[in-house]
Formats: sequence, C-alpha cells, structure tokens
Amino acid sequence: MDSETFEKSRLYQLDKSTFSFWSGLYSEIEGTLILLFGGIPYLWRLSGRFCGYAGFGPEYEITQSLVFLLLATLFSALTGLPWSLYNTFVIEEKHGFNQQTLGFFMKDAVKKFIVTQCILLPVSSLLLYIIKIGGDYFFIYAWLFTLVVSLVLVTIYADYIAPLFDKFTPLPEGKLKQEIEIMAKSIDFPLTKVYVVEGSKRSSHSNAYFYGFFKNKRIVLFDTLLEEYSVLNKDILEESGMEPRKDGEGDSEEIKAKVKNKKQGCKNEEVLAVLGHELGHWKLGHTVKNIIISQMNSFLCFFLFAVLIGRKELFAAFGFYTSQPTLIGLLIIFQFIFSPYNEVLSFCLTVLSRRFEFQADAFAKKLGKAKDLYSALIKLNKDNLGFPVSDWLFSMWHYSHPPLLERLQALENSKQD
Repeated sequence: MDSETFEKSRLYQLDKSTFSFWSGLYSEIEGTLILLFGGIPYLWRLSGRFCGYAGFGPEYEITQSLVFLLLATLFSALTGLPWSLYNTFVIEEKHGFNQQTLGFFMKDAVKKFIVTQCILLPVSSLLLYIIKIGGDYFFIYAWLFTLVVSLVLVTIYADYIAPLFDKFTPLPEGKLKQEIEIMAKSIDFPLTKVYVVEGSKRSSHSNAYFYGFFKNKRIVLFDTLLEEYSVLNKDILEESGMEPRKDGEGDSEEIKAKVKNKKQGCKNEEVLAVLGHELGHWKLGHTVKNIIISQMNSFLCFFLFAVLIGRKELFAAFGFYTSQPTLIGLLIIFQFIFSPYNEVLSFCLTVLSRRFEFQADAFAKKLGKAKDLYSALIKLNKDNLGFPVSDWLFSMWHYSHPPLLERLQALENSKQD
C-alpha cells in the first residue's frame, strides 16, 4: 500500500471511529433518558389512547402492541435519521464512497420503513397471539414460529425484497460466468443463477454473497466488485475522455495517473477467488452451523422468557404497575435482562466468525486460488479504504473478519508455493 492510500485509509477509519463513538454515546444517553423519564410506559399509554380513538379498548392488547411498535420504530427512524444523513453525505461523501442524491436517500428511507412495517407488524401480531394461546409450552410454539419466519425471509429476501431497493440483472454470458459455473460444479454447489446487483447507485463499496436453500442456490455480485462491469470505472474513463484500453497500452503519464487512480474492482481471476472463499462457507457448513447456533440461542431465550414473564417486579421496575403486556415483557427481557448475555454471545460469535473466515480462505487455497485471493483482498481493502493495521484486542472484540495482514500472512505460504 502506497503512502497516499495509507493516509486516506487512516483518515477514513478515524472519521468512522469518531462517528461510531458519538453515535453510540448518543444511543446510550437516549436509552438512559427514556428509562429514567418513563418513556416506555408513556408510549404504551399513548398507544392505548390511539386505540381508544379507533374504538379498541384495553382488551385489544395485540392491537395496542402493534400501535406501540409502529410509534417506537417511527421514533427510532426519526432520531436516527440525522446520524444516517451525516454518515452518508458527510463521511462517505468526503471519502468518495457515496453515490446517492438526497432525494434518492429519503425515498429509500421511506421505502425501508414501509417494507419493515409490512413484515414486522403481521409477524409480531402472530407471535403475540401464539404466546397468548400457547399454554405452558408456548415458548416451543413461539420458537418454531420464529424459525419458520426466519427461513421464509431468507428464502424470499433476494427474490422479492432486495429488488425493491436495487436492480438485479443476470450476469451476461461470457468467460466469467462460464468459469463460475465450472467452479460451482467442481464442488457440487447447486448453482441456478448468477446476478449482478447495481450497488454503485448507492455506494462504491463492494460485496458478493450467495443465498437459497437445497438445490436452488444463487450468487449475487456487486457491480463495484467487477472491474470490467463497474459503472464507476466507466464513468471515470468517460470523464477523462479515455477509451478502455488493455493493460500497459499508451505511454502518456497523464493517462497512467488516471488509470492508477480509478476504482479498481477485481479482475475475473480475483472475482473467482473471492467466490471460492464464499463458496467455502457453504462447503464447510458455516451457514448451517450459524443457523443452528442462532436457533439454539433463540430457543434458550424463549425458554427463559417463559420462566421470567410471570414476575411482576420486572414490569414494575419499568413503570408497569397495573398491567403486564406481553410485548413489553418481550422488550424488557430480550433487550435489558439479556443484555450482559448478549454481549458475551456477540463476542463468542465474533471469534467463531473469524475462525470461519480463515477456514474459507484455506478452502480457496485448496481450489488453487491463493494467489488471486491474495491480490483480491489487497484490492478490496484498498478500494474500501480499509486500514491494514489493527490493535489485536480491539479487533478481537469488534471485527467479525480477521484483519487484512493476518489473512495475507495465512495465504502467504501457499502463494509462495
């Protein structure tokens, strides 16, 4: 990494860290004030008044719970909007990542809120109803219901929800698609389709992922990941009056400087190496293991919720002296009582995630992609202004992916071989 890129990365990570500190501090202060001044019982009473205006009395607890959720998520969206605006149009804009206009951003925010409510409210009403009628073993039925919902959402997200926000197009026929299909077949990955998502209209950050169950797997590539496909590269070439050229063609210093400064993305071989890493997660069962861990944790939480939900002192501590609404019980127990446990669990999952990343890198090695993955990681880190140096203790607690230098070191021996 040259000194200029190193300095850009340092400044970007400094800005992001500062933003994370202040936004996190604000969230903690906001949450504390809400608890101290009785924000939760006040919002519950306000929800009851709105229900009363519509002719629903206190016996319609589920209806009141849905109004509470709507008001709570609306409050959260409005208080978080300034921070999101600052992150997008100040920090990301300053460092060259933001591709959105203010109009696009606001339209996107409204659309996200509406889609969230369309999913959250029906699911929550059914969950509350199951808890109400489930008897002594309601926690089993509630867990099974959330399991089914999560699997359905994972299945339909990329086909029906994500296209509401981004444009997905099939990867054109050509060498890259052919090589992706060959690699998938070599490891028995049941690939059905390969899509390119137009992520460049939001940000110049890049990504790739796969989704689907059983024999219906699909791969999604961000256009910013593909050097030959990225709109950002084309825009820079057009603005500079340059025509696409082969590597090394032309000897103008000005042209060389412009080519050097353009968004790189990855070459086809490097894209295949990145996909080799992602498919490694599937082949090694990481996705299934994460689902199992998540559902075991979910079952444990519902079981403990069943044990604690009858304790009136928990509700009284949060300002509910005469009633014990089920939704409020879920909020108190899952968000506050489980908070220490959630921190420990989060750390354990971070450690496991880093282990999975090393294993996926090792899988890409076995596919003969070590050299290309090595160069792809460097390019992606540079394109995303990742800082290559990390404090071991900080990264161990916060980073779900190992720092770049650790991953490169693990790949180095195979690369030399």
